[in-house]
Amino acid sequence: MEEEAKTEALEQETVLKEEKGIREAFLKQGLPEIKQGDTVKVYQKIKEKNKERIQAFEGQVLAVKHGKGINATITVRKVIGGIGVEKIFPVHAPSITKIEVEKRTKTRRAKLYYLRKAKGRKAKLKMEEIEKEGE
Repeated sequence: MEEEAKTEALEQETVLKEEKGIREAFLKQGLPEIKQGDTVKVYQKIKEKNKERIQAFEGQVLAVKHGKGINATITVRKVIGGIGVEKIFPVHAPSITKIEVEKRTKTRRAKLYYLRKAKGRKAKLKMEEIEKEGE
């Protein structure tokens, strides 16, 4: 009985190691550090019939969820014609080609959901200076 339990535990351990290796293989390398309050530009592949194009979505990050693992997501919000549009992007999805941080802001909260209702001066966050990689 003890031998069966040991072999089963070893098999389970090897399966977990293989699964971890597979997950790490799909993680994207070279992504910028994304925080709440950042203004980011997310480039996403979009298929239309037999064509494929890249579309940019620029907005403010309201939330960063699920850590830095394969399930990591960011919620990006922008206002178009007075109407707020939010998209949740899985950071490591194959459809996401590139993420650029345009501006950094200083925030005191982890989730910026209050910006959904904020208008005018209340919706403004304090800016931090950042240096772009290309400059």
